[in-house]
Amino acid sequence: MGINQIIIKNALKIVLGIVIYFFAMKLLGLENVSELRFLNFLFVAWGINNAIKSNIKKNKDTFYISNLFIGVSTSVIAVGMVIISLITYISLIDPGFITVLENSFLWSSNLTLPLIVFAIAIEGIASSVICSFVLMQYWKNYKIENYA
Repeated sequence: MGINQIIIKNALKIVLGIVIYFFAMKLLGLENVSELRFLNFLFVAWGINNAIKSNIKKNKDTFYISNLFIGVSTSVIAVGMVIISLITYISLIDPGFITVLENSFLWSSNLTLPLIVFAIAIEGIASSVICSFVLMQYWKNYKIENYA
């Protein structure tokens, strides 16, 4: 399986997990509970881990830098897709979601969509790099014979 396929497939899994999770929160009336938004990190960690594991297992690639690149690329692409999903959601479905964000402890008042996008991009990319480095500490010692 090609590296690009692994990256895109796992980025889509991350986005799908986050989107379904946020819609479930909305359906259950929990969109005002800011603390639950931290759980999207689990989808990111799962997707990065799955991408690195797939590259090791399917491509027999245990090189640290290439697997780190796959983890970071997967999550950065997922962050971009989540941002596009958020823009679509706020623009077409629920413009009032900005007010929900303003009322949470994570954000301040007077939010605009560009400010939200910028903040999510910075936070998402930073957490993606950190998560990729953390997961690579686990995967760096695996050798091909572990999957034979």
